[in-house]
Amino acid sequence: MAQFYQAEQGRKLAYHKSDGAGPCIVFCGGLKSDMEGTKAVHLEAWAQARGYAFLRFDYSGHGESSGRFEDGSIGDWHEDTLAILNAVTDGPLLIVGSSMGGWQALLLARAMPERIMGMVTIAAAPDFTEDGYWASFTDAQKTELEAVGHVSLPSDYMEPYIITKRMIEDGRKRLVLRDKLELPFPVRFLQGTADTAVSVATAVQLLEHAEGPDMRLTLVKDADHRFSDERCLALIEAAVADVMSCAKT
Repeated sequence: MAQFYQAEQGRKLAYHKSDGAGPCIVFCGGLKSDMEGTKAVHLEAWAQARGYAFLRFDYSGHGESSGRFEDGSIGDWHEDTLAILNAVTDGPLLIVGSSMGGWQALLLARAMPERIMGMVTIAAAPDFTEDGYWASFTDAQKTELEAVGHVSLPSDYMEPYIITKRMIEDGRKRLVLRDKLELPFPVRFLQGTADTAVSVATAVQLLEHAEGPDMRLTLVKDADHRFSDERCLALIEAAVADVMSCAKT
């Protein structure tokens, strides 16, 4: 059963925390995903079997947390992530970020680099509000965004996304591919070649843009954005174990 934390902003955040040895593995989910997703639950079981501390949680407007998705933004979910980490964890962290959670992981690297000992991203989607949504909007959609305050976009994976003007404008304040991005710890980027939501080019751009002593990008042929079949789950396990071993040496 989920536990809840009341953040300063008034948002009620749902989470599952497993005690164990550090660093605590933290799973940051994707846009409109939740902590009951395949990757989050699978990785939790993997961590528990090895005695590692683990945290999965829902951003506001997602899963069991309070709020509406349409009212949220990248900045709100960054605040949620910081709030839950500061409230229920201490010591070093190993961040695992999936899709939008990859962007959140990179924002954490800026906000609390002293606590992060390693990172794994899965189809990381940094700056997608600007380089994905805004860049692909037609003139009609941009006019609608300004006039109505939102546009509706189809999704390959669930019901349409409601993308608000606030999400676009807030995203511009959180971009990570424009300025220096330091990742001073082991990082493993995972990316499928059949991903229709995040391109291989984005993964390569992130690898080339970020600065750090130990970064690797693994491309998986024919893997899609879900990255949740047995082969991909095993690769996530291996990446986390690899980063964990680097931390212990």
